[in-house]
Amino acid sequence: MNSFNVLKYDLISLISYTLLVIFGIINIYSSSYNESFTSIFDNSTIVGKQIIFLIASLVTFIIIIFTKSKFFDRIAPILYFISIILLLSLFLFGVERGGAKSWYLIGPISFQPTEFAKLCTALFLAKFLSIIQTDLNKSRDIFIVGLIILTPIILITFQPDPGSALVFLAFIFPVLREGLDLRFFYFGLIIISTLVLTLILDFTISVIILFILFVLLYLYNRQKKFKISVIKYFLSLVILIGVSFSTNYLFENVLEQRHRDRINLIIGKEVDNRGIGYNTNQSKIAISNGGLFGAGFLEGTQTKGNFVPRQHTDYIFSTIGEEWGFRGTLITILFFTLLITRISFRAEKQVNHFKRIYCHCFASLLFIHFFINIGMSIGLVPSIGIPLPFISYGGSSLLIFSVMFFIYLNFDSSRLKED
Repeated sequence: MNSFNVLKYDLISLISYTLLVIFGIINIYSSSYNESFTSIFDNSTIVGKQIIFLIASLVTFIIIIFTKSKFFDRIAPILYFISIILLLSLFLFGVERGGAKSWYLIGPISFQPTEFAKLCTALFLAKFLSIIQTDLNKSRDIFIVGLIILTPIILITFQPDPGSALVFLAFIFPVLREGLDLRFFYFGLIIISTLVLTLILDFTISVIILFILFVLLYLYNRQKKFKISVIKYFLSLVILIGVSFSTNYLFENVLEQRHRDRINLIIGKEVDNRGIGYNTNQSKIAISNGGLFGAGFLEGTQTKGNFVPRQHTDYIFSTIGEEWGFRGTLITILFFTLLITRISFRAEKQVNHFKRIYCHCFASLLFIHFFINIGMSIGLVPSIGIPLPFISYGGSSLLIFSVMFFIYLNFDSSRLKED
């Protein structure tokens, strides 16, 4: 057991976490408020349920802080295996909500294993990458890393919940930090660009553009006398043409109509502020209503009128914008930025590779959640149901992100030790 000395923990991060969670409770209360409320501790209310999960999170804090860091290293493969089993079992025993079979219902308690899988993937990825024999210059090890990340992505996509699956791409960043060739990252960006290009234009035009770009790139590299492989260029082009060819099939047959509508809205194929675009449009109205200093606590017209659907979860940022104004949104962004950068900065001081990689995984997950959620609220990215960590309503999200944060505190408190 570890001895408890508050001064050895990252107090700045701990204070940031505490303030974000408290601010989350305040905004959940506001966005779900009605005159029948008697107490925030009433477990029949949304804010009451969130407080129960916060208390459960604090219990895990006590357990994790007094747990040897080696335990997480040893148990990582087991936890990852359990998370994959839970994701697979959803197809048989899961409960459908919002069009996705992504929940277990145990009596009055619902649990989303996707959140648990984020923690387990972070730990197992850190475990594999920290093994001394792992070499990201070897095809075998790159394949295993890809398998670790892609397995939950595929299972979650077919729930279908492609928005939550997208979050797992955050693990690419710590893999790059550990030495993966940047060309894989660039090629991934090219694949994503090909998907978007095909959706906006069509297959034929996309292939013509890809062919022209590859010819120009090939000629440029020859002129600069770089070492080039015609076979690799050809195979890359074939892969991208295959991606472009399969885009429409995947779009029409894997994604549900609600996902297709949201993507079409973002890429400009549809304009629908009263249908699928209603949530985002109302969120933007709420944020603009807040002005510089906000309408005040419980005084937002969009919030009080319940004009923003799911405002206590996916669109909690619109509550902040309307009631606390630009000042409130800026403070929220600054606290998240402080927390993410501090975790990343202190991760670099870790002597133990497993701890360092895990901390980078956690920071990457925080960043992608933070970026996508705010992007959803202001209309920059499709509405894909990604909560704002520590602030949005959701017991599974609050509990798992709190556990991940407490593990970070545990690791950081012994960052100069090899164990």
